[in-house]
Amino acid sequence: MTSLADPAPTRSQQSVEDTDTIIIGSGFSGLGIAALLDDAGLRSFRILESGNDIGGTWRDNTYPGCACDIPSPLYSFSFDQKPDWSRLFASQPEILDYLRDVARRRGLIERTRFGQTVKRARWVEDEARWEVTTAEGQHYRCRFLVSAVGPLHHPSYPQVRGAQTFEGPLFHSATWRHDVDLTGKRVAVIGTGASAIQFVPAIVDDVAALTVFQRTPPWIVPKADRPLSGNHQRAARWFRPYRWYVRNRLFWIHENRAAGFVSDPAAMAQTAALAGRHLARQVPDEELRAALTPDYTIGCKRLLISSDWYPALSKKHVTVRRGGIQEIRPHTVIGDDGREVEADVVIYGTGFDAQNTIRIEILGAGGRTLAEAWDGGNQAYLGTAVAGFPNLFLMVGPNTGLGHNSQVFMIESQARYIIDLLRKIHRRGVRSVAVRPEVQESFNEWLDGRMVGTVWQTGGCRSWYQDPRSGRNTVLWPDTTVSFWRRTRRARLSDYDLGARL
Repeated sequence: MTSLADPAPTRSQQSVEDTDTIIIGSGFSGLGIAALLDDAGLRSFRILESGNDIGGTWRDNTYPGCACDIPSPLYSFSFDQKPDWSRLFASQPEILDYLRDVARRRGLIERTRFGQTVKRARWVEDEARWEVTTAEGQHYRCRFLVSAVGPLHHPSYPQVRGAQTFEGPLFHSATWRHDVDLTGKRVAVIGTGASAIQFVPAIVDDVAALTVFQRTPPWIVPKADRPLSGNHQRAARWFRPYRWYVRNRLFWIHENRAAGFVSDPAAMAQTAALAGRHLARQVPDEELRAALTPDYTIGCKRLLISSDWYPALSKKHVTVRRGGIQEIRPHTVIGDDGREVEADVVIYGTGFDAQNTIRIEILGAGGRTLAEAWDGGNQAYLGTAVAGFPNLFLMVGPNTGLGHNSQVFMIESQARYIIDLLRKIHRRGVRSVAVRPEVQESFNEWLDGRMVGTVWQTGGCRSWYQDPRSGRNTVLWPDTTVSFWRRTRRARLSDYDLGARL
């Protein structure tokens, strides 16, 4: 795919660009808050992007079969809806094209500095400004700093003995090697999560042999994907009420699933029955079906959707191995059971590190780093503000992820909250705001209490939602998206310590 812009030219280290707001990242959350800042008349901002194109995770993840698992009409900005999605569940190229189109039409490309990897940001108390430094040697200054780096940004690589000795291609699904021809190859896939269930069916008919190493089988329900007709596309384009009707109907279908995850596990019984029938119908082999049957409560790990995963695993040249791997040798992979599997290519489908998402040295008040503040686990107020870090805002921060609905709704709610807060700061004429520590503490006490009864904590599994140090779920929002919208609808200045007046 071609990029929208070449990397920014190298500038002198003495050059400093000053702006009101700096946004780090140009994925859904970065573009979303940039567009809404512009609409609100807060137009002094700059987007810093480490790559040479916008799109975030939808730019980086190009593995075969990559697609959204939320219906397309929901997986777009409410203020910039796309009427002509080709399918109910859009593919990666179409989603990336949508983001590029939004950025072009709204003039966000011109306000993005590509090839700028932010390495350090320091709060300068006397000036009430952030000093931002990139790996490329560029310096920026701003009043407000927005981290929009995204939670699905850093691939998670398993620590496997001997991996460096493997003589064939070995790569993660998030950094897919398109130069590697899998035709006729013996391929070992490590992991059976959201990425693997998409790329395995896409490559299964090309390879000579496929071995899938599965530690924990996922719960899977059918994917009701289909092309969206020309009549639908025309109606969505020219008749605004229809477009909103489709979006709202899909929203409430998904929103009503929240109870099953959060407050009423029995509400998931119907979904569990659907998943059980799906497995029984698609996997007639009893031994394979037993290997693919989860032993934890549905919803504890991410609920996946696919109609071609089970058929792919049922093919004669595919083997499912229970357990992880203990060693990789130059031409083989050894499972936990000690059995050796010959492989020409190894592909990690092991997801992302959702606990260490902001790999930037951010120094707040008193020189304390964000890493130090989060030494005991990630936490923020409304997933957006962190005590001790004035004028810093996080997009898709701790406990704003979802297990049941569109993340774009949460992104917009956060962005509008930040903009409301900025407007109030400007009206008050104060230099800075920092969430009060007791407000953040009280909010996280509520979060932890709300999380206790959720399926994510009681369903008998360990997941990437949980901090491995404490077992605390630091990723998901333990309530409906409507409840988050209500909490973020208006920013309360009483939640914040206000700095001196300008």
